[in-house]
Formats: sequence, C-alpha cells, structure tokens
Amino acid sequence: MSAPTLLVGVDFGLPHFDADLLELGLLAKTGGLRPVARLTCKRKAPDAALFVGSGKADEIKALALLHGAVEVLFDQALSPAQQRNLERHIGLPVNDRTLLILEIFAQRARSHEGKLQVELARQQYLSTRLVRRWSHLERQSGGIGMRGGPGETQIELDRRMINDSIKRIKERLVKVKKQRNTQRRQRDRRDTFNISLVGYTNAGKSTLFNALVKARAYAADQLFATLDTTTRQLYLGEAGRSVSLSDTVGFIRDLPHGLVEAFQATLQEATEADLLLHVVDAANPDFPEQMEEVRKVLQEIGANHVPQLLVFNKIDALDSEHFPLHLQDTYEWNGLPVPRVFISAQKGEGLALLRSALSDIVKETPPWVSPFESDPRGIDREYTGGVP
Repeated sequence: MSAPTLLVGVDFGLPHFDADLLELGLLAKTGGLRPVARLTCKRKAPDAALFVGSGKADEIKALALLHGAVEVLFDQALSPAQQRNLERHIGLPVNDRTLLILEIFAQRARSHEGKLQVELARQQYLSTRLVRRWSHLERQSGGIGMRGGPGETQIELDRRMINDSIKRIKERLVKVKKQRNTQRRQRDRRDTFNISLVGYTNAGKSTLFNALVKARAYAADQLFATLDTTTRQLYLGEAGRSVSLSDTVGFIRDLPHGLVEAFQATLQEATEADLLLHVVDAANPDFPEQMEEVRKVLQEIGANHVPQLLVFNKIDALDSEHFPLHLQDTYEWNGLPVPRVFISAQKGEGLALLRSALSDIVKETPPWVSPFESDPRGIDREYTGGVP
C-alpha cells in the first residue's frame, strides 16, 4: 500500500517554480507514494537549519497530522543537516526530490549497466547522509588512552566502505563504456547513421520509438517509464538505407547531478549521435521550460553540438485553437531556425512526414548547426501560450 505523503514546495522566486506541485505529485505516484496534501510557501533564501523556518515547519507538522501523512517530501534538494533537523522537528521521515528520483531510477533499471549507474548515484548520495543515518554512532567514549571514540571510528569505517564501493562501481562502468565504444566503432565501420531520441520525461519518446521501429520498449503515461538505452535499426525507404535509432532516458528539471554523472555511459549515445530527435510534449503549456531543461543536460554531457530535429508530439491532445497550421516547419530557437515536425506517436499522425524528413537529412548532410552552440545562455524567446 502506498504511503500517504505531504508534498512541500518553496518558491525562491525562480521562474520554473511549480506552484501546484504537479510534477512532484507525478514523481511521488511513480515512486509508489500517495500525495494527500500539498503546501507551498515563499522565501528569499533557504533557512540554514530547517530550510523553511521554524514557523513553517510547525505548519507542516500540523498539516501532516491532519491528513495522516507518514512522510514529508520536499520539491527541492535538502542538505543532510536540514533533512535531519526537519525530521527531529516534525517527527516524521523527510525526503527530497533528489532521493525520490534516485528511488524511481532504482525501481526501473533493468539492464546490468542501468543498475550499476543507479547504484553509483545512490552510493554518492548516501555518502553525504552518513551523519543523518548513523547519528547514534556519533557518541564518543572517553577514557585513558582513547583518542576520539568508537562512534567516530565507525562512521569513518562506513564512509570508507561506501567510497570503496563507489570506486568498484566506477571501474565496472569504465568497462561497460569501453564495450559501448567497441560497439560504436563497429557501427561506424558499417557507415551507420546514428539517431538518438532525447526529450523531457513523459514527452512520448518510447511511444515514438515503438511506432517507428515496431519495437516493444516499455511505454507508459508516467515519469521515467524508460531508463535503459534501447537501439534498433530503422529502415528509411526514401533514403534507401537503414539508420540506428536509440531511445534514451528522459530528462527532468533539477535532475540530480550525481545521476547525470552516473549515466554518462548511457547518455554517450546522445553525445556521439549524428542527429538528435528532440521529442517535445506539444500539449504541455510549459514545453519551452522543458526544452530548456533538456538543453542544459545536453550541454552538461557534451551533446550540445549535435544537430537536432524537433518532434512536437501529442498533437491529438491539442484543441483547435492551438492546432498547428502546418505539420512541418521551422522553430526559431536561440536565434537559429531548427526544423520541426508535428506528430501524434500514439495515433500515428505525422509519422510518414517524420520518416520523410529523416530520409532527407540522411541523404544529404544537414546544413544547420546546433541551436545551443552560438549562445550558451539558452533560448531568447517570449512564450505566450500554446504551440507557436
């Protein structure tokens, strides 16, 4: 049975603040939690001790008691000290967005590589929480001839064990990376054109992947439905050749940095692709912000130089007012026109047009460059709602 959870978000004046905590709610449900109440507040800066201040912490405690919540989940990352202080103040387990995403990744990883990457990120997160998890070991025993105490020694031992585990996992991931590089060199020798699907989580990448290559990759209307990279051959009749198509993990706002580091081997598919199919949820009013989050991660992993074809998905969910006049056009992004195709992967609409666009790109080297290279600051655009 899912645990009743109180969701908490703090608005620090940042443009991407989710006032309704909708995305956190989806994450919570994906992770097996049941949101029973939501609370938001505004602050200029985080409180050093309690993140939200003592008065708001009291309010959180009362609201959790009122709704029978057994856990409190914050939409922002908490420091180990803030997490420990909040748990003592509220009297309930307190977790943050970072841990929730790590738990979801741990539940969904299927391949050996994916499990290694998740375990690495979890161990790195855990290493900063040693004092919180083993606070009973902090008590020191005094006495003649004793320097420090057994508690300090035990924490140091735990930290050393975790560091050793992190080192072993990294070594195993290096081997996996070498294996992937060997596979890529074999594909390069066969003159394979490599395409990677990227995009915000739940934009419909796996649904599109299945529709294009008739695969059976897991696809669902939930966050992080796919974690492990899947690669299939896609035959393009107009180009008279096959291309390699890879489905990658979806991105999300405030993706834990440890996960970006841990998934370098998987995300390398995107960095070494010839083309990125950037799938966008056209029905989501926040799609410009989601595109910007994808841009940030692509830049962080070194894939900002790869040309893109924008695929605006889920047009079947658009009302007539926002339905596009043309299913193929260009999108002004960062001062450069980027080719765009509108589709519905679920209904099959626009797929023939997408295949044709891919064939044209494969037949002749695309003349455009990445919209991220010229201006690393991102998108300079005013968004007024709907699909532009």
